[in-house]
Amino acid sequence: MIAGVQVKKLVRHCDDRGFFMEILREDDEIFSRFGQASMSKSYPGVIKAFHYHEHQDDLWFFPVGNAQVVLYDLREDSPTRGETNVFYLGEDNPVLLLIPRMVAHGYRVLGNEPAIIIYFTTASYNRSHPDEKRIPWDDPTIGFDWTTKYR
Repeated sequence: MIAGVQVKKLVRHCDDRGFFMEILREDDEIFSRFGQASMSKSYPGVIKAFHYHEHQDDLWFFPVGNAQVVLYDLREDSPTRGETNVFYLGEDNPVLLLIPRMVAHGYRVLGNEPAIIIYFTTASYNRSHPDEKRIPWDDPTIGFDWTTKYR
């Protein structure tokens, strides 16, 4: 796994009324600092990739739908530089994913329903100096094949 990436498997407490699940607590080891919480909805087949941050970490959670999440380590001094990780997150796999700064990240919505992502950042968005750098979804350096493999 890419150095610094963390996965927190979320636990559902189910009964005859439904379920309860904690996502993030201030005393979680995965949590370093609260900056902002945001939510986005994407439609089936949409690819939102790639971007990265120089100063903030992201924590991603997909409560609705399912997504293929791709990470690529851009850090010069990282032992995992150039490594790609793929995660499948969403209703079928409730996980909180920590994405460190300078790790490019993006996702593709899987299935026939929209996906909703809730994400926490360790810094608030600054409109005048955004900490968001873009890389095309089909960047040849990353070289990720977004097509579904029929096995």
